[in-house]
Amino acid sequence: MTTPSGATSYIKFSDKLTTSITDIVKIIEQNKEMIDAIQDVAIELTSSIGSLHTLTVKYARTANQILDVLLPIVKNLPVVPKNVKDLLVNLESITQKIIDNETTTAKTISDVNSGLKSGDANKLKAHAGQLKDVTKTITALIPKS
Repeated sequence: MTTPSGATSYIKFSDKLTTSITDIVKIIEQNKEMIDAIQDVAIELTSSIGSLHTLTVKYARTANQILDVLLPIVKNLPVVPKNVKDLLVNLESITQKIIDNETTTAKTISDVNSGLKSGDANKLKAHAGQLKDVTKTITALIPKS
């Protein structure tokens, strides 16, 4: 492009970048409430999941202790049907898996919660895989019916 004075006019990269950054800032400002609400909900969800995990582990430990005493007795009683024995063995296996995964699950929940509270996207990305593993472990424990 040539101006009447003969000088070449052009759009400066810095002007384009400034316009783009300004647009990005406007978009963030327009969506600030939604972004913050999503973060708040995610923090509450991880807190709720943490509480449910604590409760689940507590009752899994209790059930496991009961089954540790009950299973040897039930296995030797001929009047107890095989399907009941199998159910109790399966229940003991599930409770033990919950207990075995307690530390990993608790750490993952805590790390994700910490990343959400600190606004650390890199920390959240690093723990996304761990959270998927926790979900797979929990899903595998759900009976298929």
